[in-house]
Amino acid sequence: MKRLNCIILDDYQDISLNMANFSKLNDKVNFTNITYHITLKEELINLLQGYEIVVVMRERTPLTADILTQLPNLKIIITSGMRNSSIDINYCKQNNILVCGTSSLSEPPVELTWGLILSLSRNIISENSSLKNNQNWQTTIGVDLYDNTIGIIGLGKIGKKIANIAKAFGMKVSCWSPNLTKERADAENVVFVASKEELLSSNSFISIHLVLSNSTYGLIGEKDLRLMRKDAYLINTSRANLVDQNALVKALQMRWIAGAGLDVFAEEPLPRNHVFRTLPNVVITPHLGYVSLRNYKAYYQECLENISAFLEQNPIRQIS
Repeated sequence: MKRLNCIILDDYQDISLNMANFSKLNDKVNFTNITYHITLKEELINLLQGYEIVVVMRERTPLTADILTQLPNLKIIITSGMRNSSIDINYCKQNNILVCGTSSLSEPPVELTWGLILSLSRNIISENSSLKNNQNWQTTIGVDLYDNTIGIIGLGKIGKKIANIAKAFGMKVSCWSPNLTKERADAENVVFVASKEELLSSNSFISIHLVLSNSTYGLIGEKDLRLMRKDAYLINTSRANLVDQNALVKALQMRWIAGAGLDVFAEEPLPRNHVFRTLPNVVITPHLGYVSLRNYKAYYQECLENISAFLEQNPIRQIS
């Protein structure tokens, strides 16, 4: 039997092949990993020509119809997680390209969200920089979390965990989303807010935990950001385009809000000259929400299981 070729894209940490025992399939599959991000479409198409199996990490590299149509050898795409909006699933269905996913843990993005909140509220980044550069001792005053307020947009798997931790800090928790009901909020012992406007205008911290869709794209626009308190912080570890990015830059520059903690961006990797890299009231991280050891082990071990099942003509964890 001819050995198939598998490529793992965007393996920034060069860690994928150490996360699972890929060597057990060496007699059937040649494995290659790419540690850099390919921006140019033509370069990506040329690279993928000889591969039957393509493994993608989240939505780092889009696989759109105009790319897929030029990959005649492609038989299966495996993505981390069970949802990936950057893959043209309809094209794959129509052209017999199998798409499979993996589990994805909710705890890592929850933990990072609180890392951003704590960094902002206690000025950890600036105080760390000041101390390491032998500058002034104590230059800021922190914002208390205890008895403060947080508004959570989205009370799904991640939003619920955010709420529980907020309550452990002694915060007052309220929640809103387009489809949230009072009954669901009551079940989580959080305050149900009837409108987005009320949530935004009444909380010191706003944390977003929604899926990006046609109905949620640009959910937070300039009008919404102007409703927020001047001492409020916006946290987004979900998807960048839930928030109007130009309006957010303006809000931060004009100090409509106190600051933001951002792990997601409309263009990733974030361009070197992007204004988010320069704003003093922003804490940014390079989409680290899901980047944890437990998650990566789950991704790549289940990726290996998916490939084994595909070779046995009994695919598992099918998305299409």
